Amino acid sequence: MTIIGMLLGVFFSKAQSSDSLKTESKVTFSAYAELFYTYDFNEPGNHLRQNFLYSYNRHNEVNLNLGLIKANYQSENIRANLALMGGTYAQDNMAAEQEALRYINEANVGIKISKNKNLWIDAGIMPSHIGWESAIGRDNINLTRSFAAENSPYFETGAKISYTSDNGKWFVSGLVLNGWQRIAKVKGNQSISFGHQVTYKPNDKVTLNSSSFIGNDKAKDEKRMRYFHDLYGSFQLTEKFSALLGFDIGAEQKTKGSGQYNIWYSPNIQAKYQIDNKWALAGRLEYYNDKNGVIISTGTPDGFQTFGYSLNVDYAIFKNVVFRTEARGFTSKDAIFAKNDDFRKGNFFITTSLAVWF
Repeated sequence: MTIIGMLLGVFFSKAQSSDSLKTESKVTFSAYAELFYTYDFNEPGNHLRQNFLYSYNRHNEVNLNLGLIKANYQSENIRANLALMGGTYAQDNMAAEQEALRYINEANVGIKISKNKNLWIDAGIMPSHIGWESAIGRDNINLTRSFAAENSPYFETGAKISYTSDNGKWFVSGLVLNGWQRIAKVKGNQSISFGHQVTYKPNDKVTLNSSSFIGNDKAKDEKRMRYFHDLYGSFQLTEKFSALLGFDIGAEQKTKGSGQYNIWYSPNIQAKYQIDNKWALAGRLEYYNDKNGVIISTGTPDGFQTFGYSLNVDYAIFKNVVFRTEARGFTSKDAIFAKNDDFRKGNFFITTSLAVWF
């Protein structure tokens, strides 16, 4: 609650200060909501879908994936964000957090520490520095999230120092974190986690990104170091056609103090074709290999070794309203997808969503 208090203090003190009115500082408010309907052909009886999915994870019911209200403050030397959320995304992603924290999407404050350079220190609850997809559906190529996005951090808590070059081509940051997608640390965990991010934009058509995580996300007695790297490139190939190539890889000690590691990895290919200012097509091919169940545990001999494919059609009803439909399927090496009283190697489902923002 200290972070929230700091944010509110910044918002109100700046809004009420007569001196601040003479600067370019301002408070802006925004809202986002995304309703969805998913039909899973495996027809789970309790309407809860696969336990490795955290977005659009309800079967055969209209529901709210994410509703978000955000306040942003920006001046020359101070910036702050406070965002509250609700929906099935919040319910599934925040299940491990204390109840009072489960509705916080962002709560952070940043201070510029250089007069001449774009050098900042930010602290609080922030969007993750890892990955090419976010929780905000409108910002992603595909309607649903990839295996890689669903099983790496959506958010993080800690502090970061960041630098953006004068020409805007380079962004570099270093982070100190509470853990792997954590607000509150795991009970008994005394470790500090670290991360980095380097983004290079040689022009407005290419973005290259490298991000990492290093740390232990378990209690002290079960300490196992985890090393993770996220690499992706985003390319605007033509005026209408864009593509994204991504690859995540991680390693975690098999046991405390062990020199042996369990490895998992996930390659991704995403592409989008903007037909006109209303219609767009997009597709994704992906693979996730977590044979030893570090992130996704199946209890089967070959673990989680699964291909995914999807195709979505988007229609922009208005500039701030988008309707999307996606067909998506999984094929796994083992029979890991539940259907009635049996398990199958495949899973197919169709999702539609309606996103609105202000």
